Amino acid sequence: MQPEGSENEQLSSSFTIEEWRGSSGTKLSRTAILTATSSSLAFTRFGTRWGQIWSSILGTFVPEGFPSSVTPDYVPFQIWDTLQGLSTYIRAMLSTQALLSAIGVGETTATVIGATFQWFLRDFTGMLGGILFTFYQGSNLDSNAKMWRLVADFMNDLGMLMDLLSPLFPSAFILIVCLGSISRSFTGVASGATRAALTQHFALERNAADISAKEGSQETLATMTGMVIGMLLAHITRGNALAIWVSFLSLTMFHLYANYKAVQCLSLTTLNCERSSILLKHFLGTGEVLTPQQVSKMEHILPFWASWRRLTNTKLLYERVQLGAKASSLRHSEILELYKSAKSDLKLAQYLLLEKKDNIVIFVHKYAANVDILMAFFHALLLLSLREEIKHGQTDSHKWMDEHYPIFISKLQSVGWSTERLLSPSIVWRAHWDDASVEEKLKQPYLLRPEAKKQ
Repeated sequence: MQPEGSENEQLSSSFTIEEWRGSSGTKLSRTAILTATSSSLAFTRFGTRWGQIWSSILGTFVPEGFPSSVTPDYVPFQIWDTLQGLSTYIRAMLSTQALLSAIGVGETTATVIGATFQWFLRDFTGMLGGILFTFYQGSNLDSNAKMWRLVADFMNDLGMLMDLLSPLFPSAFILIVCLGSISRSFTGVASGATRAALTQHFALERNAADISAKEGSQETLATMTGMVIGMLLAHITRGNALAIWVSFLSLTMFHLYANYKAVQCLSLTTLNCERSSILLKHFLGTGEVLTPQQVSKMEHILPFWASWRRLTNTKLLYERVQLGAKASSLRHSEILELYKSAKSDLKLAQYLLLEKKDNIVIFVHKYAANVDILMAFFHALLLLSLREEIKHGQTDSHKWMDEHYPIFISKLQSVGWSTERLLSPSIVWRAHWDDASVEEKLKQPYLLRPEAKKQ
């Protein structure tokens, strides 16, 4: 039983419900208001039907909650990435046309089995190349995603160039198309791995799956548009070798430029070897830390930069650090030096540093966590920086790490850096040490290599 008079109170009052559209609490728009009384229902709609249709279409291509659900560099990157993808699909029509012509499509003398074998051999070598590339570089791609993104697209351009060249050298056709297929296989591996890393970077609200799906829609639309334009261009330039090459090379130059601009827009918040070196060097000089946006303008992203420095024998600070060295490579004197430098903290140490000429070698404990590896790398960079000013920097570096490293990490986190781990090539070799019987173990000859016993 309801209390007396409650029904009259309900009938004499009004009740309002608002309708809001949007999947994110930070990006909602009011679409309608419903107000009910005892005798009527008032309905007020906001916006137009065309606006709702446009929002639904836009939702197919952008993540839910856009733009607050993604990082600020998402939009400029996607714009340049779409433009470079469009140029790729246009050029693909020209290179595919040349490749089919070289195989013999349209010629009465060509055989089906011959064309099938050539296509099979092309795909087989590409798959083999992808496996080999993954074996050598698969675990290192996320440590330098921006550079490998450029490498992937450059290798794709090289593969297309091979396809376009194949009709000009009939005697070497199989070799050229196989090389082009191998080049594109590198693209598939590197592009897929770096895309996964970038998707995680864009996902502010842990919406990586949604971002990946919408990126697929954008790529599909760019593919369809590129195919249509490519068909028209192939029809216009058919039989005109000069027009084909001018169109292809012009689109290739634009493709490389668009890729560079896309990668340049990225402000990654993860710490790799180069970004860590830039941050520590600036902090040692000023006491302040740089933002991800500032560091993105300072790091090197061109893939040819590292090769050029190797030819000139020029090493940056972070390139003089060897992370995860083999303990079996140590000599007797080096083991004693490691023990002497870390004797007081040996039991708790998760890494050991050894100076070798102009480099620092890091021995990582087998139980070291990701934060320990990050700390070890910063410690090695610090030791190299201090060694340029002080002859013996081990003591000073330990003191700096105890007093200033927590402050440094805290400041990095405050400006948006992710300090959970260091993005570096895989650490294959680790070590274990025990201070309880180190001196006895050092005296045992089985620990020393033959050349070490002579010292």
